Amino acid sequence: MRRVLITGGSRGIGKAIAEKFAANGYQVTAPARVELNLEDSASIKEFINDYKDIYFDTIINNAGCNDINIIDQIKDDEIDRMMAVNLITPIKLIRGFVRKMKENKYGRIVNIGSIWAVVSKEGRTIYSATKNGIHGVTNTLSVELAAHNILVNTVCPGFTLTEMTKKNNSPDAIVEIVKNIPIGRMAEPKEIAEAVFFLGHETNTYITGQKLVVDGGFTGK
Repeated sequence: MRRVLITGGSRGIGKAIAEKFAANGYQVTAPARVELNLEDSASIKEFINDYKDIYFDTIINNAGCNDINIIDQIKDDEIDRMMAVNLITPIKLIRGFVRKMKENKYGRIVNIGSIWAVVSKEGRTIYSATKNGIHGVTNTLSVELAAHNILVNTVCPGFTLTEMTKKNNSPDAIVEIVKNIPIGRMAEPKEIAEAVFFLGHETNTYITGQKLVVDGGFTGK
């Protein structure tokens, strides 16, 4: 049985990804905050140590946070939190578990980016920086790990009906957003999960280093 590690797997896109992998026979490890605090270096180190002998065939760096603020109002704790959760912790988790992938000559890593790493919008300075950064990780590791049959890709979801979307946008704002999506609606989490599953599954044998945008045509306008 293959095993997948998914961060942020308790809700939204992450939950849909976890359900998709589980439905296809994967053993899913989706640690809650009490087991893995993505903002705490000690917690990350302990989690990696606890699982150091486990071979994860697939790693999905899905967890993310998005504090919206214009540049002269951004607080230090917002910078630290988004950098830690969206960028630094994914690097640490890959570093911690990639050895087993190399030993087994197989691995799939999918980093979750964002449409705000393709286009951007006011208030997204740090979020866009982290999501562009995670694709930089993808780019480098796709080259570095290719010889070990480890494929690394980024999936950039567009507007998706998740808790984060509802938190950051009023109902009226959601209606206005949908007007700008050519397909005429926001994505369902399971639609993002389908793309992540393909790239993170053994069916994907040759795609690596790519930024796959799943946005209903939003960034193509």
